[in-house]
Amino acid sequence: MLDTIKVENILFIDIETIPQYPDFTDIPETMKYFWEKKSSYFREADQSAADVYQRAGIYSEFGRIICISAGIVINKNDEKSIRIKSFYSDDEKQLLDEFAGMLKKYHSSNKDLQLCAHNGKEFDFPYIARRMIINDVKLPQILDVAGKKPWEVQFLDTMELWKFGDYKNYTSLNLLTHIFNIPTPKDDIDGSMVADVYWKEKNLDRIVTYCEKDVLAIAQVFLKYKGESLIKQENVESAKTK
Repeated sequence: MLDTIKVENILFIDIETIPQYPDFTDIPETMKYFWEKKSSYFREADQSAADVYQRAGIYSEFGRIICISAGIVINKNDEKSIRIKSFYSDDEKQLLDEFAGMLKKYHSSNKDLQLCAHNGKEFDFPYIARRMIINDVKLPQILDVAGKKPWEVQFLDTMELWKFGDYKNYTSLNLLTHIFNIPTPKDDIDGSMVADVYWKEKNLDRIVTYCEKDVLAIAQVFLKYKGESLIKQENVESAKTK
């Protein structure tokens, strides 16, 4: 099946998210009620809603996106390269507007375009779509899956592809890069550190660099699945936009 998919028709995606507020004490009282209720399903008996607020960033109703990185692979003379562009800002609506515009442009010129992320079907793609709706950003057609048949949805997921039908299996991107001998994207920070790097260090650029490494890793893993040559580090191009 993967043999029929051209890597040049894939936009590799990764997002970084954070809780909407630096600390539980900063949340408006109305939202505290909803977080208390939401967190009651997963926090331990001796934990309060405040104790687990760091996890709010993984829920689109309580978090927000600070960076979306997207990469496209170019295959020229059997030499692969990747161009990565990042949309990042303290203003979520601004970055979502810019990302939506890019998606519409790419999809209008390539109807075979597919989006690929690691755990993207359960996290990245729905998270982006929900935050767009919350921010009054019109959904690009490729993200608007309502009413579409499964084979019409243009999403690929490197974690799902690795399952081979095993619905119980979860495999991290970090583990896959390790077993495939691909340079890890977690050599500086990992997802659990993003909120502190943003709220405490005020270092968005560091987060963007991490996000772009994830995009490269996802592309490399997909190429490995296809049995194709990987992208050399010197063929990685980044064009940050802010």
